[in-house]
Amino acid sequence: MAIVTLPIVKMLLVAIMFLGLLVEIKTGGMGAGVLLGIVAAGVFWGSQYVEGAVSFYMVAVFLGGILCIIIEMLLPTVGLLAGVGVAAMLYSVVLALGGDVDAILAMLGAVVLAVVIFALIVKKLPSSKLWNKFVLHDQSTAKRGFVSAAPREALVGRTGVVTTELRPSGTADIDGRPVDVVSEGAFLPKGTEIRVVTVEGARVVVRAT
Repeated sequence: MAIVTLPIVKMLLVAIMFLGLLVEIKTGGMGAGVLLGIVAAGVFWGSQYVEGAVSFYMVAVFLGGILCIIIEMLLPTVGLLAGVGVAAMLYSVVLALGGDVDAILAMLGAVVLAVVIFALIVKKLPSSKLWNKFVLHDQSTAKRGFVSAAPREALVGRTGVVTTELRPSGTADIDGRPVDVVSEGAFLPKGTEIRVVTVEGARVVVRAT
């Protein structure tokens, strides 16, 4: 157990535990994350127990955190239990590592390592309902009908009437609806008949007919 009790090995075991947790949340019951986390947790807590560095309270808090996450996976909640579970696990690990600043740094290092490894493999893993609660999948793309502004290219060549003075910008009535337009440079009074000559993004350029 001498190697297992080394600080760097402890940090790696903690990293594997949280990597297993992330994998399980992402896959939602595939089993790989559970097996990975159980093995790492068993070695970590077992070595700490042999050292006499852990108490039943620490183990209970850790198991309580796991229980919260399991309940979150099974019930349609809003993710609160998962957050409580992760916090409980982090707290128990810090206590097991000594409960001091070095323990916090070691735990943070392990979490960062787990997140980095998880980021490298996340796209290859199936997604669970719990994972989908935390990740936004919908994207506002043009293919799905989302546009930042209504396309105005169809206005080119259309005619209308100036409804406010163009100095050089203002409003014109085109096809029965108001459109913000810009004249080619000349002042155009209200009532002037105009034609759309070009559209540059949201900028509709007109000239008098």
